[in-house]
Amino acid sequence: MSSSIVHKKQQRGSSPSYQFVKEVGQVTGGTLLATVMLTSAVVAGGLIGLATSFRNLPDVRALRNYFPSETSYIYDIKGRLLASIHGEANREVVPLDRISPDLKRAVMAIEDSHFYYHQGINVGSVGRALLVNWQRGAVAEGGSTVSMQLARNIFLSQERKFSRKVAEAVLAVRLEQVLSKEEILELYLNQVYWGHNNYGVQTAARTYFNKSAANLNLAESAMMAGMIQAPEQYSPFNNMERAKQRQGVVLNRMLQLGWITPEEEAAAREAEINLGRIRSFQGSAMPYVTNAAAQELAQRFGRDAVLKGGMRVQTTVDADMQRMAEETVTTWHKRIRAQGVNGDQMALVAVDPRTQFVKALVGGVDPRKSEFNRAIQAHRQPGSAFKPFVYYAAFASGKYTPNSIVEDTPVSYNDGSAQRYVPKNYDSSFQGSMSIRRALEVSRNIPAIKIGRAVGLNKVIEICRVLGINSPMEPVISLPLGAIGVTPLEMASAYATFANYGWHSPPTVIVRVSDSSGNVLLDNTPKPQLVLDPWAAASLTSVMQGVINNGTGRAAQLDRQAAGKTGTTSSERDIWFVGYVPQLATAVWVGNDNYRPLGKGSTGGGFVAPVWRDFMQKALKDQRVEYFRSPSQFQRPSS
Repeated sequence: MSSSIVHKKQQRGSSPSYQFVKEVGQVTGGTLLATVMLTSAVVAGGLIGLATSFRNLPDVRALRNYFPSETSYIYDIKGRLLASIHGEANREVVPLDRISPDLKRAVMAIEDSHFYYHQGINVGSVGRALLVNWQRGAVAEGGSTVSMQLARNIFLSQERKFSRKVAEAVLAVRLEQVLSKEEILELYLNQVYWGHNNYGVQTAARTYFNKSAANLNLAESAMMAGMIQAPEQYSPFNNMERAKQRQGVVLNRMLQLGWITPEEEAAAREAEINLGRIRSFQGSAMPYVTNAAAQELAQRFGRDAVLKGGMRVQTTVDADMQRMAEETVTTWHKRIRAQGVNGDQMALVAVDPRTQFVKALVGGVDPRKSEFNRAIQAHRQPGSAFKPFVYYAAFASGKYTPNSIVEDTPVSYNDGSAQRYVPKNYDSSFQGSMSIRRALEVSRNIPAIKIGRAVGLNKVIEICRVLGINSPMEPVISLPLGAIGVTPLEMASAYATFANYGWHSPPTVIVRVSDSSGNVLLDNTPKPQLVLDPWAAASLTSVMQGVINNGTGRAAQLDRQAAGKTGTTSSERDIWFVGYVPQLATAVWVGNDNYRPLGKGSTGGGFVAPVWRDFMQKALKDQRVEYFRSPSQFQRPSS
């Protein structure tokens, strides 16, 4: 958790009371101090004897290895905060030496001014509380020390019963035998509730004053210390006048104790309070990204570790590019709807081919209406965008080149059903002999099916698996036409591997994960492996450049070299464009969650390619132009 708890820097033989006296000023009244310590020791001894009747109480020795649940934070690739994830407790743990001395003084002044001089209970406070409670016939006052409050917060319920108060006192005495004063104070300050779902001093300081706990001044410290008794009641967000009144009570107590001077007290009362903002309940600004990261973390570490483990997660996403992607989806969804495409949803994924880092990820049109992340969870038919996998298999076999001839002529197959399978081209025509290059440029179906059968559909599936496409797939005759379901992330990642000449790493939205102390829990530094034949990949890229320059993807043309493929399924239920430049691969999908057709004439080339082009132009605006390597720079595989 921190230096003092984990590493046990404070030794049991040290003198924390002396250290504290030096810090806050000389304490007067030695006789009173000696009396308090002696009386506390007597009462503490009695409680130790009473503890034999509380054998079922928790073992406080567990606190030696106790770690409070802590909020996890998710950042973009440049360290900009995207979201915080937590369970019931929104908390960031900090060591005692990173908490303002003013705050430590203020808290002890109002909660437990004899903290360093008792052994778990304060006899004077307990005596006053017992008298008031006896008079009222119920627990009205607590008289709790910091140690007692910590024991209650961690081990006990909040019920106001005499039995709980006794148990609280017993546990506090035990606690003081196990942990040093510094360790108890550190745990307390990181455990206490400060209102608005803020647990612990660091999260509260950032929420109330937009600064770390280490940088709180006296005025802010006194205001925060005053909240502990009734956080929502004394919250400056709810009632600044009441918060200031409570701040004055704390400052007056500090002055009475001699821990601050009259001048410091007066200055703190007059100091301007600059409030932060309530942030603990605010959602992520980029929910599709943070949800994808949280899902990946939960699969690896478990859900509780994400909600309570205090992880610091650096994602691969660039917040600027993510905003471009979100704006692109919002703008173009409205535009293509106005053009007659009846598509309710759109997804976009951009991947860096050099690292397989996801740079932008949009899983739908409006996350407020639907949190379903279509970019990573929706398995949709890619249509003709699947054909490049078939043609890569042909090139990698060594038997075909982009100039090899294939026949676009009628054909039928026995697929095991009562009727033979008779594939057709999108326009129902046939164009006879043509090169593979031209067949892919104009997206002819018959050549893709013939080539797929020639190289072996199982081989095509094997290549898809190597590229990280794990969606279910069967070697059916229609497979080359994309008659299977894939996710936009799978498509973007696979095309990114083509862009990188066959070098592949598993795609990820996470660069690195560490705990709150900086220990690295996960490092996703790319370790690319050559999984494809470079010549075949470069040849496929050359052919797909023709798709954009001369074929169905003309609407995707950029001011630089680009390669890609359109995708349109039967009945126009899914339309795609997937393409890349050397440093960025992007997949865009449009469709309906209920698989309703988009409308006649809805094609990937006509409606999705312009979306892809718009996003790529924005994303690449400040990036230098890079060129694809020629297939002639690689050795062709032998057949």
